[in-house]
Amino acid sequence: MASIDIADQNFEAQVLQSKLPVLVDFWAEWCGPCKMAGPVLDELSEVYKDKLLIVKLNVDQNPVNSQKYGIMSIPTTILFKDGKEIDRQVGFSGKEVYETLMKKGL
Repeated sequence: MASIDIADQNFEAQVLQSKLPVLVDFWAEWCGPCKMAGPVLDELSEVYKDKLLIVKLNVDQNPVNSQKYGIMSIPTTILFKDGKEIDRQVGFSGKEVYETLMKKGL
């Protein structure tokens, strides 16, 4: 199961109202580090599929939530649980850093 693409229109339903913790990957097509993070997040979405949801939000196409959450640099991943931000990671630092972030919501 690959990570799910979402948009500003369904952000609340997919992220804030989710029963599971959600890791949101704020990214863009032109971002080199985002392209490196993509396969890692897809792999982790399979490993944690019953415990946590991983979604992707393209910042160029979805400015509302990108601005709302103060995304200044991408990739930025934010972990949400029960509709609230738990923690965030700016930049791509590898699989282990993502897993450490994700485990804070489990």
